[in-house]
Amino acid sequence: MTDLYKERAESYDSEDCAEELSAAIGAMMLSKIPFHNQMHVMDFGAGTGLICSHVVPVVQKITAVDISESMLDKLKAKPEFHSKVDTVCRDIINNPIDEKFDMIMSTFAMHHVEDTNKLIQSFAEHLETGSLIALVDVDTEDGSFHAEDSQGVFHCGFDRDALKAILEMNSFKNIGFVATHHFKWDGKEYSAFLVLASKG
Repeated sequence: MTDLYKERAESYDSEDCAEELSAAIGAMMLSKIPFHNQMHVMDFGAGTGLICSHVVPVVQKITAVDISESMLDKLKAKPEFHSKVDTVCRDIINNPIDEKFDMIMSTFAMHHVEDTNKLIQSFAEHLETGSLIALVDVDTEDGSFHAEDSQGVFHCGFDRDALKAILEMNSFKNIGFVATHHFKWDGKEYSAFLVLASKG
Protein backbone atom coordinates (compact mmCIF):
# COMPACT_ATOMS: atom_id res chain seq x y z
CA MET A 1 0.00 0.00 0.00
CA THR A 2 1.22 3.50 -0.79
CA ASP A 3 1.38 5.67 2.33
CA LEU A 4 -0.27 8.87 1.10
CA TYR A 5 0.18 10.54 4.50
CA LYS A 6 3.90 9.87 4.97
CA GLU A 7 4.94 13.50 4.48
CA ARG A 8 2.01 14.97 6.42
CA ALA A 9 2.19 12.68 9.44
CA GLU A 10 5.03 14.56 11.13
CA SER A 11 3.15 17.87 11.34
CA TYR A 12 -0.45 16.65 11.38
CA ASP A 13 -1.08 17.05 15.12
CA SER A 14 0.16 20.64 15.11
CA GLU A 15 -2.18 21.79 12.33
CA ASP A 16 -4.62 24.21 13.96
CA CYS A 17 -7.61 23.07 11.88
CA ALA A 18 -7.04 19.39 12.67
CA GLU A 19 -6.54 19.98 16.39
CA GLU A 20 -9.57 22.24 16.80
CA LEU A 21 -11.84 20.02 14.73
CA SER A 22 -10.82 16.83 16.51
CA ALA A 23 -11.47 18.46 19.90
CA ALA A 24 -14.97 19.49 18.82
CA ILE A 25 -15.76 16.10 17.26
CA GLY A 26 -14.36 14.28 20.29
CA ALA A 27 -16.60 16.28 22.62
CA MET A 28 -19.61 15.67 20.35
CA MET A 29 -19.01 11.92 20.34
CA LEU A 30 -18.60 11.74 24.10
CA SER A 31 -21.90 13.57 24.57
CA LYS A 32 -23.89 11.36 22.18
CA ILE A 33 -22.40 7.85 22.43
CA PRO A 34 -22.94 5.51 25.40
CA PHE A 35 -19.30 4.52 25.90
CA HIS A 36 -18.47 2.29 28.88
CA ASN A 37 -15.35 0.80 30.44
CA GLN A 38 -15.91 -2.73 29.06
CA MET A 39 -15.96 -1.70 25.39
CA HIS A 40 -13.43 -2.81 22.80
CA VAL A 41 -13.63 -0.17 20.06
CA MET A 42 -12.21 -0.11 16.56
CA ASP A 43 -11.17 3.35 15.41
CA PHE A 44 -11.21 3.08 11.62
CA GLY A 45 -8.93 5.63 9.97
CA ALA A 46 -7.42 6.45 13.35
CA GLY A 47 -4.54 8.50 11.97
CA THR A 48 -2.35 9.90 14.75
CA GLY A 49 -5.00 9.21 17.39
CA LEU A 50 -6.59 12.63 17.77
CA ILE A 51 -10.03 11.09 18.34
CA CYS A 52 -8.61 8.13 20.29
CA SER A 53 -7.27 10.60 22.84
CA HIS A 54 -10.82 11.65 23.76
CA VAL A 55 -12.32 8.17 23.84
CA VAL A 56 -9.55 6.08 25.41
CA PRO A 57 -10.26 7.16 29.03
CA VAL A 58 -13.85 5.82 28.89
CA VAL A 59 -13.39 2.42 27.19
CA GLN A 60 -11.43 -0.75 27.92
CA LYS A 61 -9.43 -0.94 24.69
CA ILE A 62 -9.11 0.64 21.25
CA THR A 63 -7.79 -1.03 18.11
CA ALA A 64 -6.59 1.80 15.88
CA VAL A 65 -6.83 0.86 12.20
CA ASP A 66 -5.30 2.83 9.33
CA ILE A 67 -3.55 2.17 6.04
CA SER A 68 -0.91 4.82 6.82
CA GLU A 69 1.98 3.29 8.76
CA SER A 70 3.50 6.74 9.32
CA MET A 71 0.32 8.07 10.95
CA LEU A 72 0.09 5.01 13.19
CA ASP A 73 3.76 5.42 14.14
CA LYS A 74 2.88 8.87 15.49
CA LEU A 75 -0.01 7.35 17.45
CA LYS A 76 2.18 4.57 18.90
CA ALA A 77 4.70 7.14 20.13
CA LYS A 78 2.14 8.76 22.46
CA PRO A 79 2.64 7.39 25.98
CA GLU A 80 -1.02 7.81 26.98
CA PHE A 81 -1.97 5.07 24.50
CA HIS A 82 0.57 2.39 25.41
CA SER A 83 -1.60 0.26 27.67
CA LYS A 84 -4.97 0.63 25.94
CA VAL A 85 -4.47 1.15 22.19
CA ASP A 86 -3.26 -1.44 19.68
CA THR A 87 -2.52 -0.50 16.07
CA VAL A 88 -3.31 -2.40 12.88
CA CYS A 89 -2.03 -1.15 9.50
CA ARG A 90 -4.36 -2.93 7.13
CA ASP A 91 -7.08 -2.62 4.51
CA ILE A 92 -9.81 -4.35 6.51
CA ILE A 93 -12.12 -4.65 3.51
CA ASN A 94 -9.76 -7.04 1.74
CA ASN A 95 -7.94 -8.32 4.83
CA PRO A 96 -10.37 -8.45 7.76
CA ILE A 97 -9.33 -8.56 11.40
CA ASP A 98 -10.17 -11.89 13.03
CA GLU A 99 -12.00 -10.26 15.90
CA LYS A 100 -15.41 -8.79 16.76
CA PHE A 101 -15.79 -5.36 18.30
CA ASP A 102 -18.33 -3.72 20.60
CA MET A 103 -18.24 -0.54 18.54
CA ILE A 104 -16.62 0.89 15.43
CA MET A 105 -16.03 4.62 15.21
CA SER A 106 -14.69 6.50 12.23
CA THR A 107 -14.01 10.19 11.77
CA PHE A 108 -13.44 11.76 8.35
CA ALA A 109 -12.19 8.45 6.91
CA MET A 110 -15.14 7.17 4.86
CA HIS A 111 -14.57 9.61 2.01
CA HIS A 112 -11.13 8.01 1.52
CA VAL A 113 -12.73 4.64 0.70
CA GLU A 114 -14.01 4.25 -2.86
CA ASP A 115 -16.73 1.64 -2.25
CA THR A 116 -18.87 2.82 0.66
CA ASN A 117 -21.12 -0.22 0.53
CA LYS A 118 -18.18 -2.61 0.88
CA LEU A 119 -16.86 -0.53 3.78
CA ILE A 120 -20.17 -0.64 5.66
CA GLN A 121 -20.42 -4.36 4.93
CA SER A 122 -16.94 -4.80 6.43
CA PHE A 123 -17.98 -2.84 9.50
CA ALA A 124 -20.97 -5.17 9.95
CA GLU A 125 -18.73 -8.22 9.69
CA HIS A 126 -16.45 -6.86 12.42
CA LEU A 127 -19.28 -6.16 14.89
CA GLU A 128 -21.15 -8.25 17.40
CA THR A 129 -24.93 -8.27 16.90
CA GLY A 130 -26.40 -5.22 18.63
CA SER A 131 -23.08 -3.37 18.61
CA LEU A 132 -22.77 0.23 17.47
CA ILE A 133 -21.17 2.17 14.69
CA ALA A 134 -20.50 5.88 15.09
CA LEU A 135 -19.53 7.57 11.84
CA VAL A 136 -18.47 11.19 11.40
CA ASP A 137 -17.93 12.69 7.97
CA VAL A 138 -18.64 15.76 5.89
CA ASP A 139 -22.05 16.50 4.43
CA THR A 140 -22.12 16.77 0.63
CA GLU A 141 -19.76 19.58 -0.41
CA ASP A 142 -18.45 21.12 -3.64
CA GLY A 143 -15.11 19.34 -3.65
CA SER A 144 -13.18 22.15 -1.99
CA PHE A 145 -12.65 20.30 1.32
CA HIS A 146 -9.54 18.73 -0.22
CA ALA A 147 -7.03 20.23 -2.61
CA GLU A 148 -7.63 19.44 -6.29
CA ASP A 149 -4.55 17.23 -6.50
CA SER A 150 -5.33 15.23 -3.34
CA GLN A 151 -4.90 11.49 -3.78
CA GLY A 152 -7.12 8.93 -2.12
CA VAL A 153 -10.26 11.09 -1.94
CA PHE A 154 -13.27 9.42 -3.54
CA HIS A 155 -16.28 11.34 -2.20
CA CYS A 156 -17.14 15.01 -1.81
CA GLY A 157 -18.93 14.35 1.45
CA PHE A 158 -22.06 12.24 1.79
CA ASP A 159 -25.78 12.63 1.23
CA ARG A 160 -27.42 11.52 4.47
CA ASP A 161 -30.35 9.71 2.86
CA ALA A 162 -28.02 7.78 0.55
CA LEU A 163 -25.78 6.79 3.45
CA LYS A 164 -28.78 5.71 5.51
CA ALA A 165 -29.90 3.48 2.63
CA ILE A 166 -26.47 1.81 2.54
CA LEU A 167 -26.60 1.22 6.29
CA GLU A 168 -30.08 -0.30 6.01
CA MET A 169 -28.95 -2.53 3.14
CA ASN A 170 -26.26 -3.94 5.45
CA SER A 171 -28.71 -4.76 8.26
CA PHE A 172 -28.04 -1.75 10.47
CA LYS A 173 -30.97 -0.60 12.61
CA ASN A 174 -31.88 2.39 14.77
CA ILE A 175 -30.09 4.71 12.35
CA GLY A 176 -30.00 8.30 13.46
CA PHE A 177 -28.09 11.41 12.48
CA VAL A 178 -27.77 12.64 16.03
CA ALA A 179 -25.52 15.67 15.71
CA THR A 180 -24.21 18.23 13.25
CA HIS A 181 -21.05 20.27 13.66
CA HIS A 182 -20.40 23.37 11.57
CA PHE A 183 -16.74 24.24 11.12
CA LYS A 184 -14.27 26.23 9.06
CA TRP A 185 -11.49 24.52 7.12
CA ASP A 186 -9.00 26.66 5.23
CA GLY A 187 -11.37 29.60 5.56
CA LYS A 188 -14.47 27.89 4.16
CA GLU A 189 -17.51 26.62 6.08
CA TYR A 190 -18.63 22.98 6.07
CA SER A 191 -20.87 20.78 8.16
CA ALA A 192 -20.14 17.33 9.55
CA PHE A 193 -22.63 14.74 10.77
CA LEU A 194 -22.49 12.05 13.44
CA VAL A 195 -24.60 9.02 12.54
CA LEU A 196 -25.22 6.19 15.00
CA ALA A 197 -26.62 2.77 14.17
CA SER A 198 -26.70 -0.71 15.65
CA LYS A 199 -26.01 -4.01 13.90
CA GLY A 200 -29.23 -5.92 13.45
